[in-house]
Amino acid sequence: MDETQIRTLKEVEKFLSGAVQTHPVFQGGKDAIYAWIERTLVRFRYIQINKNGKGIVRRYLIQLSGYSRQQITRLISQYRKSGHIRRRQRTVKGFERKYTPDDIQLLAMVDRLVDDVSGTTTKAYCKRAYELFGDQRFVRLAGISVSHIYNLRGGKIYQRVRRTFTKTKGVKVNIGQRCKPHPNGEPGYLRVDSVHQGDKDGKKGVYHINSVDEVTQWEIVVTVEQINEQFMVPALTSLLDQFPFVIKGFHADNGSEYINRHVVKLLNALMIRLSKSRPRHSNDNALAESKNNSVVRKTFGYTHIPQKHAELVEEFNWKTLNPCLNFHRPCHFPTVETDSKGKQKRRYYQKDMMTPYEKLKSLPEAGGYLKEQITFEMLEGTAMKQSDLEVWEQMQKSRTRLFDIIFEQPQHVAYTDESQTSLQTHLPIGKYYSG
Repeated sequence: MDETQIRTLKEVEKFLSGAVQTHPVFQGGKDAIYAWIERTLVRFRYIQINKNGKGIVRRYLIQLSGYSRQQITRLISQYRKSGHIRRRQRTVKGFERKYTPDDIQLLAMVDRLVDDVSGTTTKAYCKRAYELFGDQRFVRLAGISVSHIYNLRGGKIYQRVRRTFTKTKGVKVNIGQRCKPHPNGEPGYLRVDSVHQGDKDGKKGVYHINSVDEVTQWEIVVTVEQINEQFMVPALTSLLDQFPFVIKGFHADNGSEYINRHVVKLLNALMIRLSKSRPRHSNDNALAESKNNSVVRKTFGYTHIPQKHAELVEEFNWKTLNPCLNFHRPCHFPTVETDSKGKQKRRYYQKDMMTPYEKLKSLPEAGGYLKEQITFEMLEGTAMKQSDLEVWEQMQKSRTRLFDIIFEQPQHVAYTDESQTSLQTHLPIGKYYSG
């Protein structure tokens, strides 16, 4: 097709409205197409014609050049400014590669020989190889920066040479046995977990150590400033002493506050077996986790309690909270039912609810589980001294007064003799077990 025969806008419009769509005429380079576009704009006097005519010419240029509407608009804008359309070649050469693939493979070889040392040490090896021993292979690597060594190590060439795959190695701590305790209906098998009482301004709060017997749900909560040897060993000693029955098992998660040689020494002296949760068995310590929410968090909430008040909180625990939980807080105990298919389900009935003390007393030959200095007469005296609601009312008042001391009094009150006197007047006085 000889498109130069099209001289008027009517002919252009007639051409564009044809039934057959014409393929782009120009298949050559950009220079030829740009020159044709410029001649076409001059031929139709693009700058002088009206808006409708400009639209017709624009569609004509798009049809024959094969360019997009945006590209044609940019070329027309160049023509309006300068009267010409010139190709502006802006091919970017890019950054010149300083370190060749051979250099990268040489770097990988050095890392393999010296067992993957730090970047500064690797640079020293490369520099010494060139300057001290005259190895010309290191002419470029001798001057490499430490940061670029790490860049090259992350590249594809280096990874192809040095990539290795190894299986994940589990951390093995030969303390405690990974297993689920089996109390076989006997009390004395504890589930233990830690609860942190929040951070504030970068400072840690107190830690609650929550321990629950699996069979009776007898629960003891102790509070410490920090979970380290200095505080944990005395706290665990106090915790174990507060249980009225002999402790046989101690189960915790894999936290280092429990899985360490100091705790092992304490438990071994008392002939208590230490076990820890198994991997991919999230229910191994579920009893302690559930008590964290239903008891500890409901009692103390989530508010930050400074570590210096740990002694005040601990005195509240053993004088008020722990007796209330064990003698005056009914718990659900499951009844295991087996259906026709042999599937076992745990059912929780109202008639099976009882306090941990009542559960302990209901066990066959329950007296044989108690410690030598503890009798059921002593426990009965504590259980029947007050009613459940009276004890809970007293616990609520004691907790309110405790929080008043922690959050409303001057910060030095916990360290003075007056604070101890004030605490004695705020909290009930008496031994854990009466008798």
